[in-house]
Amino acid sequence: MFQPCSKLCSSSPGMNHQLQFLMWLVTIKCLWSADSVFSHIPGQGLKQVEPEFLAPLENHTVTQGRDIHFTCVVNHLGQYKVAWIKSDTKAILAIHTHLVAHNSRLSVSHNGHNAWKLMVSNVQKNDSGTYMCQINTDPMRSQMGNLEVVIPPDILNEEGPDDYVAVEGGLLKVRCKSTGIPEPSVSWRRENYTHIVFRQEGREKQSVMKYDGETLLLMNV
Repeated sequence: MFQPCSKLCSSSPGMNHQLQFLMWLVTIKCLWSADSVFSHIPGQGLKQVEPEFLAPLENHTVTQGRDIHFTCVVNHLGQYKVAWIKSDTKAILAIHTHLVAHNSRLSVSHNGHNAWKLMVSNVQKNDSGTYMCQINTDPMRSQMGNLEVVIPPDILNEEGPDDYVAVEGGLLKVRCKSTGIPEPSVSWRRENYTHIVFRQEGREKQSVMKYDGETLLLMNV
């Protein structure tokens, strides 16, 4: 690709020094414009510069329903292409600025310089995992970032008030089911902040301010 430049700077019989100098300036400009792909190494001439990542791929921890993006910054890309891959499923999401995955919540963009973005809108639980920005060099070059989608905890009220009625001296079993990512922990406290009392036959009475667990079993109420 630099043949025209080399021809420009070659001298010919009768060419005056001023014209040679102008040709040399044009040659330097040609080489400078290709700086992102080639570099001059003393004794070796022009040598192709391999692509390099300028910053690590970020990690994200977001609540379900939010929007996020990964930014892959590459210098000296040259004729190579940037691809986005979901590592855990080996699914190719996009190549350069072309979206491959059939997912309306995904999009890709390029700033015209050295930054490529993969955007995920309205993130869902199945979007969690590791994402890879890959360059098709030989061997390939890649970097990875992780997406963790968090679902806020919620209580599943499957039982009604009648399920918590017990006769005096009997047994009362109450259960609190919850959902969320990561899995939430369940604790019991009394509304008036007094102790929860556990009574079992043949054992001493025990009392606690807080009980951890999904199911609370009270005997001899």
